[in-house]
Amino acid sequence: ARHTGPPDGGWGWMIVAGCFLVTICTRAVTRCISIFFVEFQAYFGQDYARTAWIHSIVDCATMLCAPLGSLISNHVSCQVGIMLGGLLASTGLILGSFATSLEHLYLSLGVLTGLGFALCYSPAIAMVGKYFNKRKALAYGIAMSGSGIGTFILAPVVQLLIEQFFWRGALLILGGFVLNLCVCGALMRPISLKEDRKTVPEFLEQDHVPETEKQDLKEMSICSPLIKVWSHECLCYCSWKEYDFLLMPGFMVLAVSILFMAYGCSPLFVYLVPYALSVGVSHHQAAFLMSILGVIDIIGNITFGWLTDRRCLKKHRYFCYLFAVGMDGLCCLFLPVLQNFPLLVPFSFTFGYFDGAYVTLIPVMTADVVGTSSLSSALGVVYFLHAIPYLVSPPVAGWLVDTTGSYTASFLLCGFSMIFSSTLLCFARLAKKIKRMHLRSLTNDTGMKQHIWTNGAIAYSVTAELDQKDVEFLAVDTNSCSNR
Repeated sequence: ARHTGPPDGGWGWMIVAGCFLVTICTRAVTRCISIFFVEFQAYFGQDYARTAWIHSIVDCATMLCAPLGSLISNHVSCQVGIMLGGLLASTGLILGSFATSLEHLYLSLGVLTGLGFALCYSPAIAMVGKYFNKRKALAYGIAMSGSGIGTFILAPVVQLLIEQFFWRGALLILGGFVLNLCVCGALMRPISLKEDRKTVPEFLEQDHVPETEKQDLKEMSICSPLIKVWSHECLCYCSWKEYDFLLMPGFMVLAVSILFMAYGCSPLFVYLVPYALSVGVSHHQAAFLMSILGVIDIIGNITFGWLTDRRCLKKHRYFCYLFAVGMDGLCCLFLPVLQNFPLLVPFSFTFGYFDGAYVTLIPVMTADVVGTSSLSSALGVVYFLHAIPYLVSPPVAGWLVDTTGSYTASFLLCGFSMIFSSTLLCFARLAKKIKRMHLRSLTNDTGMKQHIWTNGAIAYSVTAELDQKDVEFLAVDTNSCSNR
């Protein structure tokens, strides 16, 4: 389908539904892997740090391979990429159910499942941005709420599955559930926007492309989506156009802040259940904390998406995002003093709400910075930047727990990391505003003012420069001017 702009509805709501299911099958399932943490640790007899690598590798592979998902989506098909990802993720979970060592789980549940999730996640999110503009934040809020709803439903279900079928049976059932990603992929009908169709014609107007090659490219562009790989020059040009946002100062600052934000948010989903168990909370109550976090995450997704689409807040999405990240950081700082179930429930409410809030705004902010045409590639890079923090932070937190015998150091490090991410964005925006005001004042100081007086046949043009006191008078005879 061809559109001059995003339709903001119609089949777009089916795209939102598909992305909603994708986030359930990817992010919610990844969060629920933390419920297996105690089971894996007891079965294989390993410490916190080694067991935490399973969750780290899943998250890292999902984010590290996100550009690969964007590449397949851009050059082949979003539908093909998501279906292939569903098959890989399901295969990894099924193979993980037969694991005989942690290393086996690293490869199957970690690498293979993470790669499958990567092929699904960023293309599905990018499709929502292509179908919506005016209601983009709301659409993303609904789509991203799948993570919270999935966590709310799956957390107690996975706990029951573990009790009934042991962790092997639970992983096998999750493997079958994740095959629903193939259904989600079938919903992702491609859309051609006006700004997307400018790429090849703009390239064809370049002088260095021969006329015969231009004609061939024009003909093939109608027949094949793989045109960009058939010409080396066209491939280089289109690749540069897809990733030229990397040099934008706004995107650079956002990228650095995301590194710290990702480091701070990951360990909590791994260690919330073990921490609750360590302070005397029962297994069912600990799983219920994850469910609370998940359902409040939904409210954060939808309400923050709806609020930031309002006219009064639409211009302040940037500050809404950094506020949400900062509040999650504060929650992490207070977590070590919450040592019973009644105190952990308000924590799950607060952390879950603001987690849903900033997760919704990540693709919205990315679209505001780079534009819709580069959104898929930009989201691939943004989620790629999550990879290293997601890989490193849970094992580092586990090492701190093993070393200190307490969760305090781990949670404090997470909290300060997220607060630093928020503070960095705040200072970057203030610096940009100060620079803009400085440039405006310089423009006013060096500006030219021109005044013209007319008196009969004589016109005097006076040009005054504010930083120089000299004034030039020019007298021009109107009769001679008219003769010319």
